[in-house]
Amino acid sequence: MTRRGLVNRLVMGLLMAAIALLTTFTAPATAAASSSVHPALPELTVYRSPTCRCCGYWTDHMKAAGFHVQDIVTEDMVAVKARYGVPEALASCHTALVDGYVIEGHVPATDVQRLLSEEPDVLGIAAPGMPMGSPGMDMGDRVDPYTVVSFTQTGETATFAEHP
Repeated sequence: MTRRGLVNRLVMGLLMAAIALLTTFTAPATAAASSSVHPALPELTVYRSPTCRCCGYWTDHMKAAGFHVQDIVTEDMVAVKARYGVPEALASCHTALVDGYVIEGHVPATDVQRLLSEEPDVLGIAAPGMPMGSPGMDMGDRVDPYTVVSFTQTGETATFAEHP
């Protein structure tokens, strides 16, 4: 083997070793960085009507925020809301369950994450009706102000979050 061939082999060997070393040290950092963007969130079970498109958009919003979503399509949303204790005055188009809480309607993912972080003594939170501009109810630039409320099993409600 010529001297030039030997030098080329040596350089290639060092280059491959450097790449392997670099990959070893940067892979854990990359994994940690991606998990900090979407820390492990519990599964969200969503009950929705087969004809409601905005529920699918809300589900996409929750997935984009890092939630794993189990999508259950049902014809009897009235029974679902009754089963999980959603007050009639707070009803919306879909009902979700996460970590023992009920999420009713187009509640932003940030509010759900806050609920899970703070763990208040409530049955759930709701965005009553179908507020324009809430997640899944996007209407261009139109964003109506709305309130996300918490509710208890006894029917008590309180403001949980205000949205412009």
